[in-house]
Amino acid sequence: MTQVISDILQRAADGGRITPEEALLLYLEAPLHPLGEAADAVRRRRYPDNVVTYLIDRNINYTNVCVTACKFCAFYRAPKHSEGWSHPMEEILRRCGEAVDLGATQVMLQGGHHPDFGVEYYENLFSSVKQAYPQLVIHSIGPSEILHMARVSSVSIEEAVRRIKAAGLDSIAGAGAEMLPARPRTAIAPLKESGERWLEVMEVAHGLGVESTATMMMGTGETAAERIEHLRMIRDVQDRTGGFRSFIPWTYQPENNHLKGRTQATTLEYLRLVAVARLFFETVPHLQSSWLTTGKDVGQLSLHMGVDDLGSIMLEENVISSAGARHRSNLHELISLIRSADRIPAQRDTLYNRLAVHWTPDDDPSDERVVSHFSSIALPGGGAGKSLPLVDAR
Repeated sequence: MTQVISDILQRAADGGRITPEEALLLYLEAPLHPLGEAADAVRRRRYPDNVVTYLIDRNINYTNVCVTACKFCAFYRAPKHSEGWSHPMEEILRRCGEAVDLGATQVMLQGGHHPDFGVEYYENLFSSVKQAYPQLVIHSIGPSEILHMARVSSVSIEEAVRRIKAAGLDSIAGAGAEMLPARPRTAIAPLKESGERWLEVMEVAHGLGVESTATMMMGTGETAAERIEHLRMIRDVQDRTGGFRSFIPWTYQPENNHLKGRTQATTLEYLRLVAVARLFFETVPHLQSSWLTTGKDVGQLSLHMGVDDLGSIMLEENVISSAGARHRSNLHELISLIRSADRIPAQRDTLYNRLAVHWTPDDDPSDERVVSHFSSIALPGGGAGKSLPLVDAR
């Protein structure tokens, strides 16, 4: 290891800021173990009690009809397609009720860019969920949906955000980030807004008091430099707003979409990116692993690369599952992954408030009904009216 790399790692581990150029050097050339050790030093300083958090939530898709036609997406159907569907409100509320019964504290309401769904649709959606289940945090949609609804309703971004916040939206998901730099974004989603526009919506939302997460999809042919540029673009906004609670990188899934798995990120590339992100984002509090796309073994390894959150027991997930994600878990297994990595598990809420810290195994919850699920949209009509099946998590 060169002295230059060693010095950068030490500065970052101590909480100092590193440049994008230094981050790229670490990503490409830093030995894996010192890189992971530096990232974990940041985690230990931030969270000296050694707690790693998890969440119980449900992703509920209100429609698969979409006009954007992203090449990596296996979920959407074009308007008037025979396999297109939109759930009635009673079906959405029924799924929210199931989630509450299983201990969920959050719902993610997400869907395609339906040509008829403007701000009014989302006002009704969020207010109906809030009225029926005020205990659920609505961490939902993303900048792409906000731009779409504003366009359909001919209103500004500011007005759209104000109205959906008033209707009950608590937090914006990092959905639609994929890759923010122009070249890879245009290659995989030519009809989607630019990365700069995506970030502009986030900045407006942060200014109106709506925080969010930030994400990144790896493995669609982007370069290492473009991955680091993605991080830089997020950090620049975070410097101005402080509104990103966490960063969540995940890996492209290759089934049933137009990219057909021609690229994909390796496990090593993913773990190195996770570690560099922890060192680069000194102003983003949390770093979440994506075991849903990488697998539980890689998710556990990421806990040694600076990660402090293992994500959720996702009671329902349709979009990534449609593209081939087949990793499932249950509450007991997720807690065991955290504990066997020599960390202390804790259930959190959307804002990372700790709801229950499992200091010892005697504190662990044991609800065997809380399992993650395969996609339900394989069923006709998006699985409307179908209950969550009780499946084992093997």
